[in-house]
Amino acid sequence: MNDLAEGVYEFLREIPSGKVVTYKQVAEYLGNPKLARVVGNILHRNPDGDVNPCYKVVNSKGELSGNFAFGGRDEQAKRLCADGVVVINHKVDLQKYQYRQK
Repeated sequence: MNDLAEGVYEFLREIPSGKVVTYKQVAEYLGNPKLARVVGNILHRNPDGDVNPCYKVVNSKGELSGNFAFGGRDEQAKRLCADGVVVINHKVDLQKYQYRQK
């Protein structure tokens, strides 16, 4: 695994239960907000969705990923709901659920 991927997975493990982040947030954590697509590619190759909770990543509108690596957006919604995040029409309310680093 390369350093960039490890940085992505490290950040995912910091997200508390009941919270989500955007691809751009993960890219900003890595030091470059223009890496959002790269983050998406890394998440698509996530080796372990239980250890690296990529289901907690949504787009900037709060929409779930149609290409969620572990079963599509219905599975992503199921995992988010189990984590305490309300999903309506494959979308989450970022005002309520977005994780903000301190």
